[in-house]
Amino acid sequence: MTTFLAEQERTEGYTHILLITTGSVASVKAPSIVEELLKHDKTKVEVVATQPSLTFFNVDNVVKAGGRVWVDHDEWKSDYKIGDPILHIELRRWADIVLVAPCSANTLSKIAHGICDNLATSLLRALSPTTPTYVFPAMNTLMYEHPLTSEHLRIVREVVRYTVVGPIGKGLACGDVGLGAMTEWRDIVQIVVERFKLVLK
Repeated sequence: MTTFLAEQERTEGYTHILLITTGSVASVKAPSIVEELLKHDKTKVEVVATQPSLTFFNVDNVVKAGGRVWVDHDEWKSDYKIGDPILHIELRRWADIVLVAPCSANTLSKIAHGICDNLATSLLRALSPTTPTYVFPAMNTLMYEHPLTSEHLRIVREVVRYTVVGPIGKGLACGDVGLGAMTEWRDIVQIVVERFKLVLK
């Protein structure tokens, strides 16, 4: 993929939305989220996908909707030299809002502990505190009820100061029924629409 430079990719008057997908089956909703956001006037969407999340959606479907997908191997090229643009920095400079949808138990733990071992978590660690960031947990009910999860969510809310939305209760992909599903994708889109007063094209 070509070099991404925030100053070239940002457009005056547009809302720049960064969607991060992680290793939960709810990542299957990524193309729908992107497509729906781009139905609104003056919006741009970039997607940062962890490798596990790519199990659940086809990158081509995001591209067809008008978005782009960035993955770990897009960041550090073999010919990188000091002074070259750094993808996770450029993307965080670009973003007006960040949605971690879905946020798996694994990524939630990484955020809470400050781990930066992929493009997504490096970007989150580099974000300005003023960038509105929403986390949408999605995991098996027993993973959600694990005592460490509540502690990780506390840190994300109170220390990192991200907004946590959900999860909701429903039948899960694993066959269990209970709390742990990602907030409905249309509700995720609506958060952005209301915050930035977006209107349909």
